[in-house]
Amino acid sequence: MAHLDGLGMFHMELGLSRVAKALSTLGLTRPPYKVAHVVGTNGKGSTSRYLAEIASAHDLRVGLYSSPHFVTPRERVLVNGCMLSESSWTGLANEVFHASGDDGLTYFEFITVLAVLAFARAGVDVAVMEAGLGGRYDAANALETDLTVFTPVGLDHTQILGDTLDAIARDKAGAMRPGVLAVTAKQHPEAKSALMDVAARLRTALLDGVTAQGAVCPVLAPGMLGPHQIANARLAFAAWKLLTRSMHLSLDLEACIQGVSQARLPGRFQCISGEPELILDGAHNPQALDALAATLRTEGIEPQAVIFGCMQDKDLRSMAQQVQSLTQGPIFATGLPDMERAMASGPLAVALGERAHGVRDMAEALEHVASLNGPVLICGSLYLLGEFFALHPEHLGMHGPDVSI
Repeated sequence: MAHLDGLGMFHMELGLSRVAKALSTLGLTRPPYKVAHVVGTNGKGSTSRYLAEIASAHDLRVGLYSSPHFVTPRERVLVNGCMLSESSWTGLANEVFHASGDDGLTYFEFITVLAVLAFARAGVDVAVMEAGLGGRYDAANALETDLTVFTPVGLDHTQILGDTLDAIARDKAGAMRPGVLAVTAKQHPEAKSALMDVAARLRTALLDGVTAQGAVCPVLAPGMLGPHQIANARLAFAAWKLLTRSMHLSLDLEACIQGVSQARLPGRFQCISGEPELILDGAHNPQALDALAATLRTEGIEPQAVIFGCMQDKDLRSMAQQVQSLTQGPIFATGLPDMERAMASGPLAVALGERAHGVRDMAEALEHVASLNGPVLICGSLYLLGEFFALHPEHLGMHGPDVSI
């Protein structure tokens, strides 16, 4: 942990050469398992979890790599839904450290290489690799993959990826490669045009998710709430259908239904009973907040208050009105004292309007809502939810014993 903290969680150095060198040293540029690379702006985590659960329901050993984590980075690397043991994590980390040589690896690159190595040692049949940011320089793009999955692309991380949908989509399209199938969710016309243009230049088959499902598509009942989760689940089913062809497996529709129904992900419209009831959602950009509002309407839930915090690079001008519309009650603008990228509570409260009150941290925010009778919504950032789970790890929902490899 000291080594990772020294690398800086948000430190970035564009390029794939460092990861490629480490993977080559470990002999893992072409891993001994199938790899699905999930790229996009919204729905990556949910789609990745659905895909992993579908594969697991087919009695396969499955690796899932995702980010960020809430309490421990071990949450990012799962084998059949379970974290690695601390001793396994440390042993793998030492191997990655030595394989990185003098070039070193960034925080995200280090854990990506660790995940690739862990999945090889665990003998997984398929690994679902969720992109961290963008696509062209995402660390998983140094791998030889078998399928690229595009969730909806929207305006986010504009300071890094570009300030138009076209620019962002083209960066994410950089995850495509010649001869490797790609499948996409329904996209905004501008994003779709960019993805199709890059696919044409690479002579890569980019399939529409609905078309890829084919004539036989089971009725999927997602384990996570919200109309958008149906789209995420269907995209995962389409991706799995394509993967089964390359793996020469039979598609089991009942297993697909089972996998989708049992998929759960912390912080995705997660309801926690109590006084008051809490609803945790990682919505952190305008598109995700729209989906959150639609889910609240569908479920007939009217939050009595909102606890909100976000990073400095978010489009707060667009998000402020959306946050205000989520409740008629108070909004507690929450700082994240240990997160340099987080927006300070004072300016955040000003931006959110007269019903907003600045509070130091999650603990103080929870004190303010403790006496409310109705549900309280916590949203704006997965890192904000991490502050909640640090206080209440019992709600994180990690299941099964740790995996030793």
